[in-house]
Amino acid sequence: MVKLGDWDLSRTAMGWLSSTPRRTFVLYPLVVASLDFWLKSGVHIQWTGLPLLAWGYLQYRLSGEYRTRLGGGGPGIHKPPVRLVTTGIYRFTRNPMYSGHLIFMLGLAITFASPFAAALLAFHLWWFHRRVLEDEKHMKRLFRPEYMTYAQRVRRWGIV
Repeated sequence: MVKLGDWDLSRTAMGWLSSTPRRTFVLYPLVVASLDFWLKSGVHIQWTGLPLLAWGYLQYRLSGEYRTRLGGGGPGIHKPPVRLVTTGIYRFTRNPMYSGHLIFMLGLAITFASPFAAALLAFHLWWFHRRVLEDEKHMKRLFRPEYMTYAQRVRRWGIV
């Protein structure tokens, strides 16, 4: 435990790192760029990945704001919505925020041609899928039968 006066630095750091968006959109890019710099003696960017970075972040951010505005609750999984949102991007995918994270991570892997970022993406494909399955159980309890009808009509990941 590291303390600066009354401030517990280790608790603050762990709290900050427990946020999935902070890890995805801040920590992972910093780590991947640092590894790229260290391993390749400089940062080498593949510009083709940059649109995916922007798309992923904007999809995460805008769909989250939309869900919060229409459904209440949020942000985050600890404050679930009070109304089921089935319009906007939610007409096409039940999980646009999570897929935004994954699109961003794909962009990160392409932008830096990074095996580490590709491994992060592979891990998070599994991790987010597990998280979605838990979220779906919760949504079924909150919004049954409306959620069941929605889940039959709209795919979990949009395309799959």
